[in-house]
Amino acid sequence: MLTSVRGLTAASLSAGLLLTAAPAFALEAESQDLAEAPASETAIDASISEELLAASVAIDGFAATEETPVLTTQIERASQPVDDVTASKAAGESGIELSGNVALVSDYRFRGVSFSDGDIALQGGIDLGHSSGLYVGTWASTISGGTDFGELELDVYAGWSGDVAEGVTFDIGLLYYIYPTGDTPGALTDYFEPYASIGFAVGPASATVGIAYAWDQASLGDDDNLYLYTDFEYGIPDTPITLTAHLGYTDGVFATDFDSVTFAQKSSFDWGLGASWAVTDSLALGFNYVDTEGPSVEDFTDAGFFFTLGYSM
Repeated sequence: MLTSVRGLTAASLSAGLLLTAAPAFALEAESQDLAEAPASETAIDASISEELLAASVAIDGFAATEETPVLTTQIERASQPVDDVTASKAAGESGIELSGNVALVSDYRFRGVSFSDGDIALQGGIDLGHSSGLYVGTWASTISGGTDFGELELDVYAGWSGDVAEGVTFDIGLLYYIYPTGDTPGALTDYFEPYASIGFAVGPASATVGIAYAWDQASLGDDDNLYLYTDFEYGIPDTPITLTAHLGYTDGVFATDFDSVTFAQKSSFDWGLGASWAVTDSLALGFNYVDTEGPSVEDFTDAGFFFTLGYSM
């Protein structure tokens, strides 16, 4: 593409030279005829020559001013990576936007329960969204799932999210939990979970109320699970600090006091308080206190303080 740009540049320079040379050729030919022409004709021809010269200079100047921005844009696209402004413009034209995130957490806590056995976990995700509100994405985390679940959780999801009124956002989708590194042959671990939430925002404060329901599936012991939750956020004005609070309720197989022997339906609450600091527009540091109802098992359901270092792009 650089070759074609250089070709266009050369063509423009050649065209400019021809335009500036044309009046010179005309004046040279006319000067040879001045000696033989009458005075009146000489004056008329000189006037015409001046008009031609002025017109050619104007045309030449117009060509130079019109061509330069186009060539500059092409050269930038050919020789430099697409910058954020160009990417945003392209995303706006296509209606598609790609985003990603990575995080380092001191303990992967899911609804109050540790999935990393109290150890540090590395997480990351990629989302592809459309201006219509439709989106698809994937998210992964290292875990300590034993021989059945392995060392990796991979979530794949799709849904729709958008504003339904001023300050009101709705989100609905389907999530599939996958554990691809389990070592137990024939172990059933993967399951589906539809979800929906509605969010409200007023000034620096926002609240989200959501539901997730995993129906009876073989990987859940032919049982189901209902999860209800609410999240609160408050961004302290004129600071990079955001305060957070969470309350969740589990009814089903994932309850922390679920009886795995009798399969009796149990329920449990989980909650958390935290704060996050936006170090930059992309980098954030968070601290959270997490606890859950039920027996306190070290590095599994015990309460504690945890940190998150996240980067979004």
